[in-house]
This record gives sequence, structure tokens and C-alpha cells, in this order.
Amino acid sequence: MEQNNWPEIGDFVVCTVKDVTDFGAYTTLEEYDGKEGFIHISEIKAGWVKYVRDHVREGQKIVCKVLNVDSSRRHIDLSLKDVNEHQKRAKIQEWKSEQKATKWLQFVAEETGTSEDEMQKAAQKLTENFGTLYSAFEEAAMIGANAFNEIKLKKKLVASIVQIAQNNIKLPYVDIAGYVDLTSILPEGIDIIKEALMAANAIEEENVRLDITYTGAPRYRIKVIAPDYKKAEAVLKRAATMAVTTIEELGGKGEFHRHNDTVKA
Repeated sequence: MEQNNWPEIGDFVVCTVKDVTDFGAYTTLEEYDGKEGFIHISEIKAGWVKYVRDHVREGQKIVCKVLNVDSSRRHIDLSLKDVNEHQKRAKIQEWKSEQKATKWLQFVAEETGTSEDEMQKAAQKLTENFGTLYSAFEEAAMIGANAFNEIKLKKKLVASIVQIAQNNIKLPYVDIAGYVDLTSILPEGIDIIKEALMAANAIEEENVRLDITYTGAPRYRIKVIAPDYKKAEAVLKRAATMAVTTIEELGGKGEFHRHNDTVKA
């Protein structure tokens, strides 16, 4: 990632414990160029903590929630106690998947003779359009080169991405996506948008995976992986409707986009 890239408050981040002290633990953030974060002893575990080392150790990989970011001081406050098991597993899986995708993209660069600078620009385009690099490879595995029709990428890059994706990713499920545009001009607009996204993300269905990622203001991508197309479409519509309904109830605006259509929920 870029050196000036910082996490946002509320993000979940993968960290490596660097140093454990009597009053907390220093960590490095794996996804942010090893930027340093600190977990105060009060954020290690709910309840009283006597010894920090009873709960974390040097070299351990953990998932933390970002409490505060001060880029001018290059300081990040983290919480370990605010991360539940479901959030931990989901974040670790996302991180591992992104590591795979980054490695695959290196293979693409080697295979096509693409420079590092050009590859970074391509990676940025993929992340902006698909939410994550791994999502881009997933869609390439499912629908091939058509996944990149709206992105300006060289044909040799697209061909290589599709080949690597289809050789490495098995998709037994249907994978679809839609978008919601969420806006609020109220002072607490950011919190309102977060509440709408949380409401959408709370939709649960057996054997269905739901992921929501930020693609660029005011758009959020809702991705659904399900055993069949009918169930995937139903969950996508429910999640989008929940996001739009919630934000409108809180004084904001929302729209759901599917394919080339725009439908107000």
C-alpha cells in the first residue's frame, strides 16, 4: 500500500505484536506498511487485566479495531477487546485472500513483462472497481474477461488475470454484486451511513456469504455468494433495501444499482 495510506476509525486491521509492556502492547499493521499501533491495557480484554503478557505475546498475529488515528503524530490507537470471533475470522480470511491476490498479481506482472509502476496503477483500478484485489480475481474466475469490460486494462493483463484466476479459484457458488449509493448531509452523516451499512450487513441466510466494501463516495459494493442465483439475488435485494430504508429513515438518501438499472428501494 502507499506510504500515506492510513486506516479509518472503526476499521478492523491485522496486526503483529511488536512489543509487550506493563501498560499495553505495540503492534505493526500488516496492511499499512507496518505502521505502528498501540493497544492500551484497558483495551486488551473486557474486565481487569493484571498482566498484558497473559493475553498477547511478541510475534503474535491479532485482529484489532481502530479507535483513533493521528497521522501527524503517526499514532494509531487500537482495541483488541472490541473484536469478536466472527469479526476476527472474517478479517483474517480477507487478509489471507488479499495476500494471495497480491502474489497472483506479481505473477501477472512477470508473465506480461509489466513494469512495477504500471502494475500498481492496474492494482488501484481493480481495487477501486471490485473493492479488493481478490474480488477482481473471483469475478475473473467466474465470468472471464467480461468482468473487466468497464475497466481500461491492457488485453494482455486481462488475459493473464483470467488465466491465473481460473487456475487457482474454484467457485462452486453463484457470485453476484450490486451497489448502493448512500448520502447524508447531516452533521452525523458518517455515523448514519455506517448504521445503514451495518443494517444491510446484518442480513443472514444459511450458506450465503455477504460482503460490503467501499468503492468511492457515495458508492458501496454489496457482494453475495450463494448456492444458486435465485437465493443470491434475493439476499442482494434484501441487503440493499435494508441499507436504503435505514438511511432514509435517518434523514439521508439511498439508491440501489443492479447491472445497468437504477432502482429506488
